Amino acid sequence: MRAETDPSGAGGQPDEWFASAKKIYPMAVHGTFRKIKWAVLFATLGIYYFLPFVRWDRGPDAPDQAVLIDLAGRRAYFFFIEIWPQEVYYLTGLLILAAMALFLMNAVAGRIWCGYLCPQTVWTDLFLWVERQIEGDRRERMLLDAERWSVAKVLQKLSKHTLWLMIAWWTGGAWVLYFADAPTLVKSLATGEAPFSAYLWIGILTFTTYALAGHMREQVCIFLCPWPRIQAALTDEDALNVTYRYDRGEPRGSLKQNRKRVDEGLPAGDCIDCHQCVHACPTGVDIRNGTQLGCIQCGLCIDACDTVMDKIGKPHGLIAYDTDENIKRRMEGRETVVRMVRPRTIIYAAIIVLVGAIMAYALVTRQHEGMSVLHDRNPIYVELSDGGVRNGYTIRMLNKRLSAREFALSVEGMPDGTRIEAVGINEHADGAPLITVGVDTTRELRVLVFSPAGASLDKSTPITFRLRDTASGDTATASDFFKAP
Repeated sequence: MRAETDPSGAGGQPDEWFASAKKIYPMAVHGTFRKIKWAVLFATLGIYYFLPFVRWDRGPDAPDQAVLIDLAGRRAYFFFIEIWPQEVYYLTGLLILAAMALFLMNAVAGRIWCGYLCPQTVWTDLFLWVERQIEGDRRERMLLDAERWSVAKVLQKLSKHTLWLMIAWWTGGAWVLYFADAPTLVKSLATGEAPFSAYLWIGILTFTTYALAGHMREQVCIFLCPWPRIQAALTDEDALNVTYRYDRGEPRGSLKQNRKRVDEGLPAGDCIDCHQCVHACPTGVDIRNGTQLGCIQCGLCIDACDTVMDKIGKPHGLIAYDTDENIKRRMEGRETVVRMVRPRTIIYAAIIVLVGAIMAYALVTRQHEGMSVLHDRNPIYVELSDGGVRNGYTIRMLNKRLSAREFALSVEGMPDGTRIEAVGINEHADGAPLITVGVDTTRELRVLVFSPAGASLDKSTPITFRLRDTASGDTATASDFFKAP
């Protein structure tokens, strides 16, 4: 018979819900899921800590850091991609992709993000590894905490917290390196010449990393993070979750008791009540009590249980990624079903593909030049002595290339004989002002458009300004109106 689910979601009886949190001492485990977690940890932390030092040649006078958020220059660089402030819609697309990927992971395997990829999980794993190297595994750490203070205990605790602070400090230091040239900033930080904001953010992130990964640990996952509550509303009965297969494990008992029951012809489960699954859990969850808020789906309890099954000669999988529906199927003698492909996973995947394709298309086809036009408000137009009409405009030209470019400015939609002038520009080609826009910048000019005398004009004539790169032929356009009496 299956054990009753603990309604608190975090262990304990109702009268203990508001008691102080008990310290959890997760034991070290070995197995498939632990190896996956190590691989993810090395990959993610390796990228985070060392990516700022990767170089990318963008040409002269351009930053050569592969990934850089240049707040002063109002640019973001990601290898060959350069994002301008007006292209913030790319950030919107990334947020949509991140949300859909999170929803898809949840639909496939519950809180798999929490168990493997969440920064809280990754840094907590690293801090726990340091703790084990210095203080020992679960039993040794519990005994150490129970001991009276001594020189040896002080040295162990001091060593652990020193290493924690060093990791936390480098975590904060790596973060600020994404906002300035990494080698230069490291040198400035070492010599005390870095901006105050750099030291401030390093201090803030050092404190938060040390506090969250070193001290709060599972409390963040259970009480602070909103995702457990959100994902509960998004999951369904087909999502694979870390599950105690009570159809095989119950009735549970010690190995000796279970063998005695078998000898007596009574039913006996494979669970020997060793509590290794509980001791391995980083949040202290007893998975045998059913799905709980504290379970982050990391799979360490699976590795711990499989190790025990090896020792007692039982097959793996007493705890596994499974569904309650499959447990009921096995109890009824039916085959289990794993439905990875179903409407919600298809919808999430389709949105990811669609948004990703839109963003890729926008990146591939985006222009490296642009233009905006603002019509003069007062006066809207000027009647000239020769019978012509003049309109004034403020035009801002944009050059996203990492080299200066020359543009020819023309106007379309006006009658023959129309003349265009850019104030301060003397060079022309075929009547079009030739305007130079500097490297990766904008230039604003006042432009005058003159209609010929006697031209037949509406009170408001739609016109188009065209900006053409004289070297490449690339163009940008902007629309406005020519006002007349």
